[in-house]
Amino acid sequence: MTTTSTAPLDVAVIGAGFAGIGAAIRLRDRGITNFAVFERGDAVGGTWRDNTYPGAACDIPSRLYSYSFAPNPDWSHTYSGSGEILGYIDSMVAKSGIGPYIRLRHYVTGMEFDESTGTWEIAIEGSGEVRARAVVLASGPLTEPGYPDIPGIDSFAGHTIHSARWDHDYDFAGKRVAVIGTGASAVQIIPELVERAGSVKVFQRTPGWVLPRVNRRTGALAKELYRHVPGAQTLARQAWFYGHESVALGVVWNTPLTRVVELVGRAQLRRQVADPWLRRQLTPDFRAGCKRLLMTDDYYPALQRENCKLITWPIARIAPDGIRTAEGIEHRADCIVFATGFEVSKTGTPIPITGRDGRVLADEWRRGAFAYRSVAVSGYPNLFLTFGPNSGPGHNSALVYMESQIDYLVQAIGLILDRDLRMLEVRRDRQERYNAAIQRKLGATTWNSGCRSWYLTEDGFNATMYPGFATQYRNQLREVDLDDYTLVAAEPRIAPRVASVS
Repeated sequence: MTTTSTAPLDVAVIGAGFAGIGAAIRLRDRGITNFAVFERGDAVGGTWRDNTYPGAACDIPSRLYSYSFAPNPDWSHTYSGSGEILGYIDSMVAKSGIGPYIRLRHYVTGMEFDESTGTWEIAIEGSGEVRARAVVLASGPLTEPGYPDIPGIDSFAGHTIHSARWDHDYDFAGKRVAVIGTGASAVQIIPELVERAGSVKVFQRTPGWVLPRVNRRTGALAKELYRHVPGAQTLARQAWFYGHESVALGVVWNTPLTRVVELVGRAQLRRQVADPWLRRQLTPDFRAGCKRLLMTDDYYPALQRENCKLITWPIARIAPDGIRTAEGIEHRADCIVFATGFEVSKTGTPIPITGRDGRVLADEWRRGAFAYRSVAVSGYPNLFLTFGPNSGPGHNSALVYMESQIDYLVQAIGLILDRDLRMLEVRRDRQERYNAAIQRKLGATTWNSGCRSWYLTEDGFNATMYPGFATQYRNQLREVDLDDYTLVAAEPRIAPRVASVS
């Protein structure tokens, strides 16, 4: 890269979703104002800007799926829809005043560390380059739509829609719709499609564990209480937090409480599905927690509507007129909806990242991503990750984990600026010791118990989940321990000598 002559930013934040906005707010709270947030889209919001499919909502309670430093007393329900969550993100930007720091339609295409200056050179499509002393990579794992590897996927002559790129102009009335996928997005989309479409066929590869989701409306008195007595909302958040922490004992590890979770799932299935054969088709053959739990009261009833049918035969290929399954039947369709999630990279990086001595992070992560406490990687000084490797929760709010990461990296960036460091780099031995312990602990979790999931690489490496309680994860990020890092001071600035005139 060619270094620009302009003065570097103190911090470049890449991405303006939940993580990027949270990082910007906390940087400003710390008194750091020479930063910019680079967002490739034309609005903030990340995943919640892109996921606008019918029924899109969060399966974590809103009081917990929000930042503790930006409480919202006006959540309308226990679980919020995508529009309300996006409104919350917009309100954080407006209330914090960080709008001027956000540069929309700035697509970062790569970055390279210049060891001589201790700065990152960041390439932006169509806008040249910028330099920054520190970088927060907040692009998130849920950005690129994921499509299944099915023969003939490009041959379909009808209409196709991905859940992460919904076509709101398409009229489903009277249409034959095929839905591929039965995960977290699908169980929200399918009940909506059954109401709109002429017929819906749901192609299931593996059934999931479905648990009830009681979504109560928040009353006006409760909102007034939260607005005027902030401590009440803090207590409500803590109650939800510790309630979800207890769930870890049943879904992170295979324990007697796992049987309790499965009993709840089976009871939900028996209560909502009368037909024994359909119940059998919808019964998972893996432990609860091995795959993501599905929270819904609407999915099973939707499958039993007259215009809906569950297909469990494997898909052989996609044809111009529909989907052919392994037993030789072609299911004709006017539209195929891919509710197949995202391309979650567990072995690469969202953009090319070149660190010290020309090393490339994607090459180092080829066999599985790793980091120190999910936040820093040896060989890549002054670079900090949000929602990095092994920071995924199986039982609690991602925002709890993300907030801990943000507060940690803001501390680290403060050290770089306050001490005028050229490099702050995590020690390789500390990183290797940490990751060896993480992988050892993951071996005892339900995620590594034998089912196929997006948590694992093809060869079974888990670069996604954190094998413990959110409390443990939060505690390990409370303070930056300088013994874990190599600190390199900036070169002393020597004033130019002026020759005397005799």
